Amino acid sequence: MAKAPKICSIGVRLLAFAATLCAAIVMGTSHDSATVLNLKFDAKYSNSPAFRYFLIVNAVVSVYSLVLVFLHFKNLDWRVLVVLDLVVTVMLTSSFSAAMAVAYVGKKGNTHAGWLPVCGQVPKFCDHVTGALISGFIANILYFLLLLYSLHSVLNLFML
Repeated sequence: MAKAPKICSIGVRLLAFAATLCAAIVMGTSHDSATVLNLKFDAKYSNSPAFRYFLIVNAVVSVYSLVLVFLHFKNLDWRVLVVLDLVVTVMLTSSFSAAMAVAYVGKKGNTHAGWLPVCGQVPKFCDHVTGALISGFIANILYFLLLLYSLHSVLNLFML
């Protein structure tokens, strides 16, 4: 593998690491409380299984990214890397989709189900979730690009 694509791949993996770590930290620190009709309720990421899933996946993927940056690419089998990148990309996409669906209901509500929007009462929580979702979306795009690069590398190895 040439030096320039290797450096570019490491750079994108470092960016993906930063995005997933940022998403996990911001989601993990998201909490707010509100008082409605003399009842106090707390909004935190752990109240929703989708948000917990999002946090766990982003934490696991950030560790995976960091490990791959320090592994030597010459010793790594590219077919295994493609499979791992595919699994990571699918996990990121599913966690982002689940968290985005819950965030949308929290922001807009659902009149058919009788669910009211909560972002008016807990704006700090919603801002944190929005930031985590933006970072998660960036990580999702970066991992999709890494998956395409890994596929390209494997196909070039088979063509030689």
